[in-house]
Amino acid sequence: MEDKDKILKEIEGAKDLESLNQIYKKYLGKKGEISLVFRNLKDLTSENRIKVAKKANDLKRAAEDAIKLKEKKLKKDGVRKEEKKIEVDVTLPGKKIETGHLHPLTIIRREVERIFESMGFYIAEGPDVETEWYNFDALNIPKEHPARDQWDTFWLKTDEKLLLRTHTSPVQIRYMENHKPPLRIIAPGNVFRHEATDASHEFQLIQIEGLMVDKNISVPNFKAVVEEFFRRFFDKKVTIRLRPDFFPFTEPSFDISMSCLVCGGKGCPACKQSGWIEVAGAGMVHPHVLKSGNIDPEKWQGWAFGFGLERLTMMKYKINNIRLFRGGDLRFLKQF
Repeated sequence: MEDKDKILKEIEGAKDLESLNQIYKKYLGKKGEISLVFRNLKDLTSENRIKVAKKANDLKRAAEDAIKLKEKKLKKDGVRKEEKKIEVDVTLPGKKIETGHLHPLTIIRREVERIFESMGFYIAEGPDVETEWYNFDALNIPKEHPARDQWDTFWLKTDEKLLLRTHTSPVQIRYMENHKPPLRIIAPGNVFRHEATDASHEFQLIQIEGLMVDKNISVPNFKAVVEEFFRRFFDKKVTIRLRPDFFPFTEPSFDISMSCLVCGGKGCPACKQSGWIEVAGAGMVHPHVLKSGNIDPEKWQGWAFGFGLERLTMMKYKINNIRLFRGGDLRFLKQF
C-alpha cells in the first residue's frame, strides 16, 4: 500500500481538474490501489485483515478529503482566471465592422444596363434552366446540327429535356412571343458551357444579349449603336473590327473584336498575344428566329448581339485572367 504522505503530496501537486481526476482513479477508482486493498482483504488472516482494513480506511478518508479540498481550490482558481480573461475596458473604441461592396461583375453589369437604358433599350430576363426548344430549335439549331457542338452544355436528368442555358438568346424568343415590334431589348444573365477554362474562357459567364427589330434595320445601325456603347462605357473612342463569322440564328453574321486595353494591343494572355479580344458575336436576325417569335420576316427585320460581360470587365479594369472573378480571392475583390 502506498505511503499516506506520498499520496497527499501527489494530490496537492495536481495542476488542474483533469490531473486531479487521474489521481482519483489511480487510488480510489474501481481498479485503484486503495480499492484493490479492500478487495483482497478476504485473502488475509483475521488478525492481519483488521490491521490492513484500519490502515486502508484511514488512507481512503485522508485521500478523499484531500481531493475534495484540492478540487474546490482548483475550481476557485479557474473562476478567477476566467474573470480575469473576460475583463473589458469599456473606454476602448469598438472593433470596426468591415462592410462589403459590390462584385466587379455586378458593378459593370449595372453600368452596361444604365447605358443601354439611356439608349432606349428595355431589360428583359429569362430562366437559367431552359428547354431544348428555346435554347436550340427556336434559334435555328435543330438536332444533329454541327453548331450544337459550339454550345456544349449541361443537361439535366429530368423527363423533359432541360439544360442550363448556353446563351441568353432564348430570351429573344420569349420576348418576341409576347410583344409586338418594334423591339429594343438587352437580356443579361448567367450562361453555362461545358468547356475547359483558361485566361479568357470560363464554364460559367454572364452574357448581355441585345436585340433590335424594326422595319428599316441594317448593319450600319448596329455598328453605330455598338460604337456609341463602347464610347460611353470606356469613356473614350475604342477601335473595333467586324469580321465575317457564322451563327445559326443570324444571317449575315460577324464577330466583334476590340483592341485589347489590357496590353494596349501589344499582346498578352487575355488576348492570346493577338492584340485583339473578341467581345461579341452578332448579325442580322435569321428569318427562322423571327418566325419562332411569331414575327413576320417579310415585314420586319433586326439585328442581335451577345456580349461577354467578363471580357468587358477585363478591358475596363485591365484584368488579364477571367478566372479571378469567381476565384474568391479577397485580395483581388477588395480592389473594386
